[in-house]
Amino acid sequence: MRRRPLPSAEEALDILSRRRTRPPFRPAPPAGKALAPFIKQLDAKFGQGPGLLQSRWKEIVGDTLARQTEPTKIIKSRTGGGTLELKVAGPAAALIQHQAPDIMARVNMLLGADTVTRLRIVQGVLRAKEAPPPRRRSKAPLDAAAEQQLAEGLATEPDSALKAALLKLGREVLRGR
Repeated sequence: MRRRPLPSAEEALDILSRRRTRPPFRPAPPAGKALAPFIKQLDAKFGQGPGLLQSRWKEIVGDTLARQTEPTKIIKSRTGGGTLELKVAGPAAALIQHQAPDIMARVNMLLGADTVTRLRIVQGVLRAKEAPPPRRRSKAPLDAAAEQQLAEGLATEPDSALKAALLKLGREVLRGR
């Protein structure tokens, strides 16, 4: 079997210029970029829904009503306008019913005119709101005997920043007991 000689550099360039190669693999576009137009269409068709309301509910109805209510969903109607479903804690339902026109007006100010035309009140248990961070209690001051004992222990130390820091540390340690 006779071997064929390899082509020269010029012949290789000529061969490669005549042959078509496969196109390089192109990765898929990022999902967010591909979904953005679709999400805009859905947002235009169905609105932003209760997610926007839940984040700004305290501003819409005030602090008192926000603790007793939460928006659950917006039900779109075929004829126009929608129904806002509110979950209400127990006896506050009567109060919400009397303030329904004001609540709908404020919600429509945020979402757009005539987005919500009815209010549906559902009594139920609200999900837990974020609790404020607990307040730190200040520790009681040391009694006179413990303060005197601490001062006697550091009496030989000259007045300096080190002595002040040791006094502070000693007070905190003794308070922790």
